[in-house]
Amino acid sequence: MIRGRFAPTPSGQLHLGNARTALLAWLQARKAGGRFIMRMEDIDKPRSRPHLAAEILDDLRWLGLDWDEGPDVGGPHAPYTQSEREEFYQAALAQLQARGYLYPCYCSRAEIMAIASAPHGLAEEGPAYPGTCRRLDPAALAERAARGKEPSLRFALPDRAVAFQDLLAGEQRFPAGAGGDFVIKRADGIIGYQLAVVVDDALMQITDVLRGWDLLDSTPRQLLLYQALGYPAPRFAHVPLLFGPDNTRLSKRHGAVTLAGIRAAGTAPEVVVGHLAHISGLLDRPEPVRPADLVAVFDLDRIPREPVVLSEALLASLSGEH
Repeated sequence: MIRGRFAPTPSGQLHLGNARTALLAWLQARKAGGRFIMRMEDIDKPRSRPHLAAEILDDLRWLGLDWDEGPDVGGPHAPYTQSEREEFYQAALAQLQARGYLYPCYCSRAEIMAIASAPHGLAEEGPAYPGTCRRLDPAALAERAARGKEPSLRFALPDRAVAFQDLLAGEQRFPAGAGGDFVIKRADGIIGYQLAVVVDDALMQITDVLRGWDLLDSTPRQLLLYQALGYPAPRFAHVPLLFGPDNTRLSKRHGAVTLAGIRAAGTAPEVVVGHLAHISGLLDRPEPVRPADLVAVFDLDRIPREPVVLSEALLASLSGEH
């Protein structure tokens, strides 16, 4: 049975791009007669807000989505909130450590950012980590450890390329070392996103991950972790992003693009779903529909392979500015 999921981070309100991804992931699972899982990714506790987690679930239900397992409904793979799953991440960390995949890193973010010659890493990270601490001999490592600074733990990338077939982006191939060795556990003790998401998807038996295009370059890292931990990897489908009228990623500067703002404007959920379905290639024209009405017409082949630019008129309409 197909098991899909949506895993928002409660550090901000749900916006139209998140809602579109949730809708498409839900449709993928429902079309296949599978199960849909909701997971709250609040592993970064300083950035997460409990009231936003509750608001996100409320917004998704308002949109017309439901889930078979999740933080508020339970299920066989509970808990479905990352901040309650620390023991699973620590067990995975111990496995990786025992198998020789990890090494301590004493470099600060400022030091890494200052390496102008380093190749680019993931978009949100800046320069790729050049492997400074990976090359230190035991004496140098001991000297750094003696300074009393807590290290982060990095995953040592193997010297081989990573290739996979994405259900939307097509054949993907990343050269050996792409993005640099990445952090598995931060110096402040917080588990890294890459490890948490792999452990959760594996233990929750997720078979299909439909998510935003901005996470495409995280996939090779996650595939390497699946292999290192002995987990089967899911299928991936990365959806092109939504852009504002100025051809930049949708954000607050484009107006009331959050579901909370759209709801406050009095826009009906069926109107929002109709527009999301239209820009995703599932409807020929925008018309009010419920998510359940779209199950029969859902097809990954209909989803655009390029970013979708939302017009000022559409955003104004959803915001109640007629």
